[in-house]
Amino acid sequence: MTTEVLAPAGNLEKLIMALHYGADAVYLAGQAYGLRAFADNFTLEEMAEGIGYAHERGKKVYVTVNIFAHNRDFAGLSEYLQQLEALGADAIIVSDPGVISVARRVVPNLPIHISTQANVTNAESARFWADQGAQRIVLARELSLDEIREIRQAVDVELEVFVHGAMCMSYSGRCMISDYLTGRQANKGECAQACRWKYALMEETRPGTYLPVEEDERGSYVFNSRDLCLLQDIPALLEAGVHSLKIEGRMKSVHYVATVTQIYRRAVDRTLLAWSQGKEPRIETSWWEELGKISHRPYTRGFLYGPPGQEPEIAYRREYDFVGIVRRYDEQRREALIEVRNRIRLGDLLEIAGPSTAPSLLIVNEMWDEEGNPLEQAPRPHQRITLKVHRTLAPLDLIRRPKSGGEESFLKVRINPSHIFYLDIILEGFGHLGVPTTVDKESGMVLIRTTPDTKEEVIRVLESLPWPAQWEQD
Repeated sequence: MTTEVLAPAGNLEKLIMALHYGADAVYLAGQAYGLRAFADNFTLEEMAEGIGYAHERGKKVYVTVNIFAHNRDFAGLSEYLQQLEALGADAIIVSDPGVISVARRVVPNLPIHISTQANVTNAESARFWADQGAQRIVLARELSLDEIREIRQAVDVELEVFVHGAMCMSYSGRCMISDYLTGRQANKGECAQACRWKYALMEETRPGTYLPVEEDERGSYVFNSRDLCLLQDIPALLEAGVHSLKIEGRMKSVHYVATVTQIYRRAVDRTLLAWSQGKEPRIETSWWEELGKISHRPYTRGFLYGPPGQEPEIAYRREYDFVGIVRRYDEQRREALIEVRNRIRLGDLLEIAGPSTAPSLLIVNEMWDEEGNPLEQAPRPHQRITLKVHRTLAPLDLIRRPKSGGEESFLKVRINPSHIFYLDIILEGFGHLGVPTTVDKESGMVLIRTTPDTKEEVIRVLESLPWPAQWEQD
């Protein structure tokens, strides 16, 4: 059995990035019948381009048709399904039995994947959908690993499991909070993610006095929607017979899609390689560090090992700002053409990484616009600029900038490149007060992640090193 890494594609650019960063397949929606109405959903022309792009690279495209349909929604459905088949969609993702009935009648050769919205939580439900001709079942997020194994043993269809991304506080997406508070229906693809807003309580006889909703080890929980992360469980899921590992996030950024897809691609490939060599798979520390560089809430393993505990602290975390994409690299001139996504200034410390480009650091000492005029800053999204970069880059490499402040901060340190290896050992010997996250072995530049409580101690350690270290605070 082959294992598929399935990534979200909210628009054509995200589709291209997902495939470039290692996805075997992507899932997307047209401008009707999908549950993500506020993603940049595909027109039929864009869908044709995306499907063609994927098929040229031996990859697949699945199209969501997973709304909870009312009578009025069936007008035009048959024609739409026939258009998807003609475009070459590899499967449709469906939850409504009525939609499935129409699909089997008008496009009998188009494979059907049962959406997680169908709430398949047991082997009997899985057997029912298999009997209806489903090729694949996207299992509910509320299943344990043992339950997944039991379903695998009961049915001979492909199983797909969510491994990363936002989790709904309701049961596999069956929620009316957004509709009630904003008029935006989650089950029509318009969810405002109201469960992730910040709430307080007000007692009716004390108007204007707001009591924060706090969480501790005893409970008192209202909404608690962490982000799912099953990176460390990839070997167990593969052993359980899961065919497809699904990443949530059609409304997330290009940076998110590329970073998460690449990490799960590496985890799957490394697991299979280890098994082929008779070894135990290992999850690399650097993979966790990469997942820490995207915007996310604290991670949870969800229901995989039973009902999740009451886990406090649900603020979003983002240690890096995504600032640009490499569009072209001139090897002779050692210059990179960058498409800006967030403001870049002279003096910024940037990290550049990609599927074939190891993370490296760059200090922006010079930059130019497309006419060759020098710039002090590049503030406009999609503005194109040129940077001097002495390390070879590749198109679609990501560029990001570490954030300063907050719960974690960073130190920029320059040391003799031959001593970089020892720096981590020394910091570990001092209780791992800081963690080197990115290094540039040519220049000796190292980025060390610390906290406000440990930062000064890390500086003292650096000042006591037997070899010189230059540092500066963010």
